[in-house]
Amino acid sequence: MATAQEPQRVSAADFIRGFANWRLQSARKPVVVTHHGKDAHVLISLDDYRRLDGKMARDVAAASDLLQASLAGLVESVRDAVILIDRQRRIVAVNPAASDMLEMPAASLIGEALIAALPSLGDSLVSHHITRLLGHRERFSGDLPGLLRPRQWLHVDLVPAPVGGAIMLRDISEAMEDVAAGGMRAAMLNAIESDGGIGHARISVRETVESANMMLTALVGVDPAAIRRVRFSALLAVGQRAAFVEALESVFRSGDPARLASQMVTRDGSAVDVNLTIAEVRGPYASEGAVVLVTRLQDRP
Repeated sequence: MATAQEPQRVSAADFIRGFANWRLQSARKPVVVTHHGKDAHVLISLDDYRRLDGKMARDVAAASDLLQASLAGLVESVRDAVILIDRQRRIVAVNPAASDMLEMPAASLIGEALIAALPSLGDSLVSHHITRLLGHRERFSGDLPGLLRPRQWLHVDLVPAPVGGAIMLRDISEAMEDVAAGGMRAAMLNAIESDGGIGHARISVRETVESANMMLTALVGVDPAAIRRVRFSALLAVGQRAAFVEALESVFRSGDPARLASQMVTRDGSAVDVNLTIAEVRGPYASEGAVVLVTRLQDRP
């Protein structure tokens, strides 16, 4: 079994004085040149160097190929649409998510002008940013409506790439609708508060009051802090509690709002005729409770 040859060692001073000899020696086995007793340099033959250099080049090439394959696999698995373009704005690669979003096969997209695949880019703000991306490697990130379809919102990221640039698209229409719905809900609550004749309470799935507005606490005659963690049915006349609990269970079971006539008991013991409207608050995974609207019958026929 072959073993590696032990290299010869020579001090830097001796190496300089006898360079011709050590050059010949390195043709047979490596010569290690020491400096202050420590290995500093290695002299080897040109053939050995070429073999070493070739192996290193092959190793680097193999590592590069592995990296490219890994990156390609990563892009393929990304849920965002990825479109790679060259400096002439031609599409050079797309991932499956991009093909699905554009509703075109990858084979028909590659080689096409970007404007042909996305005609709406011509009049959009993002076209200017693509110019900056390709000319100055300038990144961009933003949310844009109607880029592909009406009423669709896309989050757009522009990232420099060696060939030109990468366009990454993510459909955020649902998130934008949630934001709009949240704004509408806030506006409705403001309108209810301004009306002054509608009480409302947020209750948990166990029926305890988490919050109540001023109209409701004034009707019952208690401080807002005192009503928290109290069962909403405890605010009703004894004979009306079972009907409320049954209606609440029906709301949680079906998801449909419920409305019933009832009576609330004030702090001085008197009963006030009211209408109660119950609607479920549904979280991403389960019910998070309900909202109860309260209107006095004498105020709201």
